[in-house]
Amino acid sequence: MKVSPITLVATVLGASCPAISFMPKASFHTRTNAPSKTFLNMAVPKSDSYSITLLPGDGIGPEITAATKEVLGTLCDRYGFKMDLKEALIGGAAIDAKNDPFPDESLEQCRNSDSVLLACIGGYKWDNNPRELRPETGLLKMRKEMGLFANLRPAKVLPQLIEASTLKKEIVEGVDVMVVRELTGDVYFGTPKGIDVVDGERVGYNNMIYSESEIERIARVAGDVASKRNGKLCSVDKANVLDVSQLWRDVVIEVMTKEFPDVELSHMYVDNAAMQLIRWPKQFDTIVCGNIFGDILSDEASMLVGSLGMLPSASIGESGPGVFEPCHGSAPDIAGNDMANPLAMILSAAMMLRYDLERPDEALLLETAVEAALDQGLRTADIKQDGDGCKLVGCAEMGKTVADLVSKIDLPEAIAV
Repeated sequence: MKVSPITLVATVLGASCPAISFMPKASFHTRTNAPSKTFLNMAVPKSDSYSITLLPGDGIGPEITAATKEVLGTLCDRYGFKMDLKEALIGGAAIDAKNDPFPDESLEQCRNSDSVLLACIGGYKWDNNPRELRPETGLLKMRKEMGLFANLRPAKVLPQLIEASTLKKEIVEGVDVMVVRELTGDVYFGTPKGIDVVDGERVGYNNMIYSESEIERIARVAGDVASKRNGKLCSVDKANVLDVSQLWRDVVIEVMTKEFPDVELSHMYVDNAAMQLIRWPKQFDTIVCGNIFGDILSDEASMLVGSLGMLPSASIGESGPGVFEPCHGSAPDIAGNDMANPLAMILSAAMMLRYDLERPDEALLLETAVEAALDQGLRTADIKQDGDGCKLVGCAEMGKTVADLVSKIDLPEAIAV
């Protein structure tokens, strides 16, 4: 394990912690000779036919799902393979139909699929339901039952949208960060938990807990990802005050030293990391963190690009299908008004093609088509800027444009791996 040079020392709450150095990443379309994935195994080998479960969910979910289906249909026509797209229930829609946020039949359909594409869940309608009847409970159940322990969230600033970021151009230009978040442990799943009455008052508690094996497997995924990017990994914890974070740090060091000696490893406290993502995001390449820290930091990192509507994610396990979904929520305020941005779900489909279905060419074509649509000056409301000279379009038109581009644009010569 190499120790990265100290390029910045920031003092937060009296504690100094080095940030990792930054090396410019190769362009998006650069060919790499990286070896096949070691810990990110394909769910299925390349095939002429795939079974895909679609989970439209709630709010704008059905709209962005419809746009993505159109794009995938065009892609299949061009490349001569088939996708059997079957919908299932999750979230509020499942609660309304089955009184269960993730019914057993939905779980079984997902398990028996080659991959899963999820839109979004949640909405005001179900906010006051008991915990077991909230949409988010279904999402947690899906992650746990399908063993989706690793969440990959890329945050890449596209040159077409650099003005959409709330940060200065010189801060965000060239940002390309991958957040690897542990997804099935930590305080969200730890027990005991609950709300009890103690000495006449209510007391709420949760258990922030990690086993050594849980940390080892996410560290391996992060090391694998980092080794195929710029070879740099920043592990985020709170080891100065939390015992569970001290174990996290110790195990990450052990895994990286033994299994990824060529990856430069650094450590950062979570409060410092939150500040540095805004102050100097280009210092980061790959970040690994626990569930709750990753939940917060990945959302923060996503806003570097200007909109959650542009960001995909992948949730994967040691075997079986992964779940691919946009980072944004269900946006119930605009649901049904053709105002949603479908690009994050289309890019999530690209991640599905790359990580689960062994079709990197097709993944690259989708990503290229999304950028081409932006190059044409098309913008949905979330990425439209006053005076930018771009055309405001709805969800359906943006999806149709990307589908049209998929049918006719040339695939870049290089393959993104």
